[in-house]
Amino acid sequence: MTTTALLDLNDTNLQLWHEDAVLQSPGYALLDGRQYTFGDTARSAARMRPRDINTRYWWQLNTEKLQPALGHARHTADLVHAHLLDIHARGGAPDELILAVPGSMARDQLALLLGIIGQCPFNAAALVNRSVLLASAHAADIPASGNMAHLEIQLHQAVISLLAQSDGQIVLQQTIPLPGCGLLQLQERLIALVATGFVRQTRFDPRRNADSEQQLYDALPNMLQSLINNPETNVEVMGYRARINRAELRGASDLLFSSVTDTLGIAHPKNQIIIDPIAGLLPGLVEYFPQATLIEDESLPGAFQRHRNFLLENTSGGEDGTLPFITALPCKFSRTPPAKVDVPTATHLLIDGVARALLPGGTAVKHGLELFTQDDKWTLRGSVNASVNGANYSSQRPLVCGDRISCAEDEIFCAQLIAVCGP
Repeated sequence: MTTTALLDLNDTNLQLWHEDAVLQSPGYALLDGRQYTFGDTARSAARMRPRDINTRYWWQLNTEKLQPALGHARHTADLVHAHLLDIHARGGAPDELILAVPGSMARDQLALLLGIIGQCPFNAAALVNRSVLLASAHAADIPASGNMAHLEIQLHQAVISLLAQSDGQIVLQQTIPLPGCGLLQLQERLIALVATGFVRQTRFDPRRNADSEQQLYDALPNMLQSLINNPETNVEVMGYRARINRAELRGASDLLFSSVTDTLGIAHPKNQIIIDPIAGLLPGLVEYFPQATLIEDESLPGAFQRHRNFLLENTSGGEDGTLPFITALPCKFSRTPPAKVDVPTATHLLIDGVARALLPGGTAVKHGLELFTQDDKWTLRGSVNASVNGANYSSQRPLVCGDRISCAEDEIFCAQLIAVCGP
């Protein structure tokens, strides 16, 4: 029986879904003696062994002489071949792969990729644009005769894919690269701001030593995850600890956010936008794009399962006998509202570990903000700018149990609506 797996070729984190398992392998190649190591192991050595690392081989897939040289690899195609073999072997060796490919991959690169796979112990079963596949999982979010944009973060660039609903299909319209907005550039800007915080608070600069710099890069994902729900968090490197404020890091993503805004403003100002999960870690994202939907980790494999038969049946018709690049998928645009989830009624406001009972006539929050009931629902009033769960507050949205309230006048302050049950 032929086994078919899905391989996502976004180089920030290549992912192979095979049977009930998923293998993740970021697009880093490390020369280790005469052998190559890929993925997380290579990434964890990037700051300590920069001359032995290549991160451009997926982005610059070609057969030109590799500059600078990296071991016996002649060109980036050799590194792509070695990485594919590594993923295939560690991912359970499926017989064939359906490839979810970024729209930024050029036609000659696709042809080269298929040629490389022809030298591998597996077959390419189908090529599909990954933005179209992801958008099919969010088809119900597209207004009738409307458009959608997908923001994809790659290692060396970001990419906007413009998509539309047409004749019951999600169709790719255009792919627009955003130079200078890749994950590596974003990390550099974030690290510079965090390192400044270390110097200011501890007189220790973690970038002056390769080991401490690597520790700082390794700590970055957890730090950003913590800052999603907290205005501040601690980061420790080599025994030194700094307090990092979310607001201080917002400037690191300004180029990305402005590039996306300019692109969508020119093309389709009313686009619904879906955003890669990794971009959801960036401070300020929700404030810039309150209408955006963050893609869930299971969106791609879920869409793959729904379209699997269609993808496997549409594998002919490409030029010179090659696989066609599928850039449109059938979708059923369900307008059925999601099932209602029972949420307990908020009874108290939690501030600094102290729960205060909510009063229907009005409960003070801070800086003039006040909670009160309107049509039996909790809402906010006051003259200061308030945020709820990191997004700008709208009076049209009732507050519910679990919501976190913050305000522009005090970055550290955070209050949460809770339910106190029992006697």
